[in-house]
Amino acid sequence: MSLTTSRKPKMALGAVILALMVALLLPTEAQAMTTNKATARPNENGGSNVIGGLPTRLTWEGSVEEGEEVTSITLTLPEGSTFAGSSTKVTALEGLNRTSIDGVATPADNTLTVVFSEPVPENLLVRLEVEGMEFPSEGGEVVISGTYTNQSGEQQLADSKPIKTIANTMLQGIVADLDANPAVAAWNSNPFLGMFFKPQLLITALFSLAPGWLLCLAIVVIAYPFAIVLGLVFAFMKISRYRILRAIAIVYINILRGTPLFLQIYIMFFGLPMMNINIDNNVLGVIVIAINASAYLAEIFRAGIQSIPQGQYEAASSLGMSYFQTMFSIILPQTIRRVIPTVTSDFITSYKDTSLLSSVGVMELMMFAKNLTSVSGNMTPYVAAAIFYLVVTLPLIKVVTIIENRMAHAERGGGPRPKGKAADDASASDVPAEV
Repeated sequence: MSLTTSRKPKMALGAVILALMVALLLPTEAQAMTTNKATARPNENGGSNVIGGLPTRLTWEGSVEEGEEVTSITLTLPEGSTFAGSSTKVTALEGLNRTSIDGVATPADNTLTVVFSEPVPENLLVRLEVEGMEFPSEGGEVVISGTYTNQSGEQQLADSKPIKTIANTMLQGIVADLDANPAVAAWNSNPFLGMFFKPQLLITALFSLAPGWLLCLAIVVIAYPFAIVLGLVFAFMKISRYRILRAIAIVYINILRGTPLFLQIYIMFFGLPMMNINIDNNVLGVIVIAINASAYLAEIFRAGIQSIPQGQYEAASSLGMSYFQTMFSIILPQTIRRVIPTVTSDFITSYKDTSLLSSVGVMELMMFAKNLTSVSGNMTPYVAAAIFYLVVTLPLIKVVTIIENRMAHAERGGGPRPKGKAADDASASDVPAEV
């Protein structure tokens, strides 16, 4: 009984080994055709994306294996794709040499069948270039599948690597309409207009550049309050009675105002990492803008404070007010009113200076414009960037002009007149008394 039991595992192991040897020795069916690659040409106007629902060119390549022949190929796309209205170019390559080959392509919805006039022999690479086909409008990763026919009949074709597509949005529909518009085509035919003011690319750029514009605004809006505080501190230091504080403020202000912001950006972005101080690029951009603007604001505030007549200090002192009470209750409120136009102009300058951060990789407005220009080979994205800058600067310039005009009017004795009882009393005093 024990002898029989010990033989059973050995017999089972021998059967497994025999089965493996038979499987290795028996001839296997060769794969007649392998899928090499499938790619699609970008159809985004001014971009590098493949958009679903818009015509594009699909290129599929497959190799015929040794000892095999292929008589037809059928490519299949997911539902929502279409080969309708497409044209197909068939090419066969043996190494680097082209081989003449004829084939008839029959598109039908999401399938394309190419029947060769003669079987494609072994070791040839077959390339199908399908012009005018469309991927699904909803976008996503598209896999090319299908079948092929050899001497053994119809065989399954290996799936291609996924082709990434994006959804056909309302923006892309507008661009497609502009592409089909004869008036737009005539506009773009002018070399200058087509290079700097291409409508399709302008629309695309305005949407693509929006994230960079928002980052520009965020950087300057966050940086400027810090710049105002630093500017006030160094303004007080520069007018301080203590020589050491004045010396520190003079060095700080003169160095920052006397060197280009571009140089300061490079020193901060490349110098700090050399000292193993690593700060997020956006945060570092806020710091650089705040420090640079603070030097200019310090001089603006200092000039504003010193423009207040000395008599106001003396009047406050005669009322028993301390220096700090005089400064914060009397001098600073008048200073702020006087420097608002200049501070607003400096804010505009700082906002425009954020464009220099693109040189160190901050993904702000100019970096987006630069990337889109390099992809499209057109200058229209820079024009779109200019529009974004003007959207902020022009209204602020108008505000500065209004404030300056009102201040000038007030200094000339203009402004609102007193109302109510005081005004009536004043009017009555002007009437001559009856004799």
